[in-house]
Amino acid sequence: MTELTFSDSISVSVPPDELYALVSDVTRTGEWSPICKACWWDEGGGGPQVGAWFTGRNETPERTWETRSQVVAAEPGRKFAWQVNNGWVHWEYAFEPEGDGTRLTESWEFLPAGIAGFHDRYGAEADAQIEQRSEAARSGIPATLAAIKKAVES
Repeated sequence: MTELTFSDSISVSVPPDELYALVSDVTRTGEWSPICKACWWDEGGGGPQVGAWFTGRNETPERTWETRSQVVAAEPGRKFAWQVNNGWVHWEYAFEPEGDGTRLTESWEFLPAGIAGFHDRYGAEADAQIEQRSEAARSGIPATLAAIKKAVES
């Protein structure tokens, strides 16, 4: 059975509010994500606030695609989260004070609506496609966290 949740954490030497301001600016996501190469707030998006929509452009060697996401949590210095494709996947950053810095945790969960949507979209290939997305999260989250740390601390 494919694991449908994954999270990892890293210590970053900046305070939670400062790190939140950076990470919640989705227009910078392409600087650290290995798959999401660009994001932009949709027209009238309004930035990192609950209900705001943004589009992301993703690239792998096999394909390029765009997704629409909606911010579902925007708590400065504490949590920033969004759901892709009206609840197919949940992504979240949690910020915990740690000394003079922050313990940053990135989490990913493939939701029931996404599983059903993949079965509708991919039929017999759905499980393989879900496994592919799960593996991308398992390898991408540590890479993303390391790139955020490098960007912030350099």
